[in-house]
Amino acid sequence: MKVLIAVILTAWLSTAQILAFSQAPATARLSGTGRISGKIMKDATAPFDLATVALFNAQDSSLLKSTFTEQDGKFSFEQLPKGSYQLRISAMGYQNLQSAVVILQDHNSTVVLPALILLGATKDLKEVAITGKKAFIERKIDRTVVNVDALIANAGTTALDVLEKSPGVMVDQNGLISLKGKQGVAVFIDGKPSYLSGADLENYLKSMPSSSLDQIELMTNPPAKYDAAGKGGVINIKTRKSNQTGWNGGLNLGYTQGELPRSNNSFNMNFRKDKLNFFTNLSQNYQNNFTDLDLFRKYKNEDGSTKSFFEQNSYIRRKANTLNGKIGMDYYQSEKTTWGVVVTGMNRSGNQTTDNVSQLLNAGRGLDSVVKALSKEKESFKNLGFNLNYRHDFDKNGQQISMDADYLVYHTNNRQQIFNSSYLPDQSLKSQDILHGALPANIKIYSLKADYTKPLKNNWKIDAGLKSSYTKTDNVGDYSYTIGDITRPDYQKSNHFIYKENINSGYMNLSRESGKWSIQLGLRAENTNSDGHQLGNPLKPDSAFNRNYTSLFPTAYLSYKLDTLGNHQIGLNYGRRIDRPYFQDLNPFISPLDKFTYYEGNPFLNPSFTNSIELSHTFKNKVTTALSYSDTKDEVNETIEIRDGIYYSRPGNIGRKIVKSLSVNSGLDLFPWLSWQFYGELTNINAKSNDFYSGALHTKGTFFFTKSSFQFKIGETWTAECSGSYSSKITDVQFVIGEMYQFNAGLQKKLSPSSTIKINGNDLFYTKIVNGKINNLASVEAGWRNRSDSRNVVVSYSYRFGKTFSDLKKHKNTGAEAEQNRVKN
Repeated sequence: MKVLIAVILTAWLSTAQILAFSQAPATARLSGTGRISGKIMKDATAPFDLATVALFNAQDSSLLKSTFTEQDGKFSFEQLPKGSYQLRISAMGYQNLQSAVVILQDHNSTVVLPALILLGATKDLKEVAITGKKAFIERKIDRTVVNVDALIANAGTTALDVLEKSPGVMVDQNGLISLKGKQGVAVFIDGKPSYLSGADLENYLKSMPSSSLDQIELMTNPPAKYDAAGKGGVINIKTRKSNQTGWNGGLNLGYTQGELPRSNNSFNMNFRKDKLNFFTNLSQNYQNNFTDLDLFRKYKNEDGSTKSFFEQNSYIRRKANTLNGKIGMDYYQSEKTTWGVVVTGMNRSGNQTTDNVSQLLNAGRGLDSVVKALSKEKESFKNLGFNLNYRHDFDKNGQQISMDADYLVYHTNNRQQIFNSSYLPDQSLKSQDILHGALPANIKIYSLKADYTKPLKNNWKIDAGLKSSYTKTDNVGDYSYTIGDITRPDYQKSNHFIYKENINSGYMNLSRESGKWSIQLGLRAENTNSDGHQLGNPLKPDSAFNRNYTSLFPTAYLSYKLDTLGNHQIGLNYGRRIDRPYFQDLNPFISPLDKFTYYEGNPFLNPSFTNSIELSHTFKNKVTTALSYSDTKDEVNETIEIRDGIYYSRPGNIGRKIVKSLSVNSGLDLFPWLSWQFYGELTNINAKSNDFYSGALHTKGTFFFTKSSFQFKIGETWTAECSGSYSSKITDVQFVIGEMYQFNAGLQKKLSPSSTIKINGNDLFYTKIVNGKINNLASVEAGWRNRSDSRNVVVSYSYRFGKTFSDLKKHKNTGAEAEQNRVKN
């Protein structure tokens, strides 16, 4: 019944929004053979991406249709009847531009306008009064673009919080990111992989202030130019960049107060003079969080009767200070040739304390014993990256070549102490021991890539590229335990694992936009060579493995406008992806969280392959309804086994996983003072495995997920916002996560054209508490409850300074593109 209601609700919301929006006055239908096209530029060499071009009837000034410029600055209006027209071009921060009257006649039905250049709105930023408003969501043929600043609730938060508020994105209690119900999402930063995954990716995204972000690109089926890694798709986080002359930048301050205080702050600056351009982005993040986790386990006899109970509470307190930095320089050798160098770095130091109390109860719930564990962990994480890039434009039509060389190094050093004490029911001490752990890890990544773009005849364009990367990881787990005054090595847990991997790839992409049709076809080939070596110790022998395989990854995108005005657009896309295991998941280390809970790697993991297809309908660029289907072979997923009362968490291959989804995404201006953003999703997950710990595994379930926000404009300088989200029960492989919802509210005051203050309240009713259970355990029932510092108030202040002259673009993409997503601590 709940599933049926959710289906009806999703379909009704889609239909209601379309019908409501269709009540707006419709422009006259166009029918003819005429065509007006052109190109919008920032200057003589830089095309203007996403400028708004509106077509008007020159006789009565009525709006006929509008469009956005593509990445090469080009636009076109097709199937126009004879008559006189006028174009009006606009973009935030630039002066509006109006063309001369264009006349289409029988002998002159195709007009190609000369390149038009948009000029900056003004020289001094303090004189700019920006009245335009970015849409929260923009759709392209191969991705959905989220404008971060369009949502007040994003102010003063982190990149992970921004992702959680993006349509179709879900972040679980462990920081695991999924897109439209699919896990295994590859996260990129400015077109470059984050080189992180797992806990390190979560901590990195928490350390990135939202004020440093510009856009989020969501790609369920990324084009062939992107590495094939990431079965759930690619999320590309675009940070703020300035392309203006002179000296300009911004300062953003954010303070959060929940049960514990924390802060996010950032500063960016750009200086351009003559042929040199310098830029930097610095951020500081102070994390101060807690997790209050309850675990429940019920052990059974072979006949199903109760054998015993296990109840545990873990209060985890985390503190960390993170510094992120990026500094770079571009040298414009000529109008056609640019050289660039970028240095990035991150330094995080922190500590974690876990106060753990475990109670072992008999079948009648009588107390058998109590185990108390105090875990203290100090962590250090350092990253340094170097990028050298080159770009050359052969002509002004878009023929271009770019090259990148990358070197990245990561170093972690975690030291752990676990003090274990066991007590009898009368609280008398039974035993005591201390476990010591030192876990240093080093990862080095080298990458070279080249990309080439060439426009062809009849609006066709071809992209091609080559890439080679090499990764080496070196992980040590050195454990010892102390009983009384005697300390001995723990060879059961100690280990030394070295892993090397080389990936060579090439791709070709062909695209065209003409009239009502848009098409893009791509093919990527990747060859992977890897080997792992587990060094032995007095109790464990050496072992090694190697794998070599080559795979092809096709992609296809098709878009068709059903009517001349483009009110109805149909989209179809397909892609094949690969999900290689995280480097550390291949590491056969055993890492204890306490005496009853262990994490264990799996060197026998195979890569998983996913085929995805999506059909969508977009109404007036405002409401998009999509049906998607993905089929994954050898899905890599967390698996749980309880053996001899010990809880083992390890990654494993699930034979097959099918995800089906129906989603609705819309952004509507209901009134001049009220706008509404809505996302609704109905997803079914079906997982099967013939070889599981407890025998065959087959789980399936359907869940409903929605996000919605209303934004109110109050006068010229005040804006208010309220938002919320809801997720029904989710069944995914072994895990069942209970329903969850939250409500947020925010207020924004524009103090001046260059400064803004915002205040947000998150999870105001403190309902974002995760409950769940674990299935397919042999003779065990298990569940959990997880509470965190989710109810808080955020105050943020932003200030911008400098000038707004348009300028040359900086190089954005680097070559090391997929390996960073697989670094996991």
